[in-house]
Amino acid sequence: MVPEVIPSITHEMTPRSSIAHYRITSKLGEGGMGAVYRATDTKLNREVAVKVLPDVFAADPDRFARFTREAQVLASLNHPNIAAIYGVEESALILELVEGPTLAERIALGPISLNEALPIALQVAEALEYAHEKGIVHRDLKPANVKVTPDGRVKVLDFGLAKALASDPIPANPASFPT
Repeated sequence: MVPEVIPSITHEMTPRSSIAHYRITSKLGEGGMGAVYRATDTKLNREVAVKVLPDVFAADPDRFARFTREAQVLASLNHPNIAAIYGVEESALILELVEGPTLAERIALGPISLNEALPIALQVAEALEYAHEKGIVHRDLKPANVKVTPDGRVKVLDFGLAKALASDPIPANPASFPT
């Protein structure tokens, strides 16, 4: 049986849609570079997030290059406070599914106490420090791109606008980075 292909984000996705061996179960959100869906990895029996680049963007060389760059940037980052990438299928990124509200959703509920805010800020800073040590700048850090899991772990999301600090290969020694 041939799996259905995910339609562009301009059409509502049905719960039975799939891409490769990922069965889409619901839509999580939509941003400037595509829609994000909850899916089940039918080979590994785990929940994942699938970020789909719309067909119109996939046909645009600049946008497709940005999408490819996001995959490569994420693949170069391995940190407990940065959402992981598991792979690329067609015009979709297969990502770690991070449960919990975004920081924007949490802020909308009301003031955040200092005791709650400090651990969040520390974990965001640790994620960014790690990315910077790898020569990567996020460039779109905002509360909507930070999730807080039910156990208090912070995950920085969406490196779609990330940029390497230099076009040269990243030096292995962080001491040689520009300040």
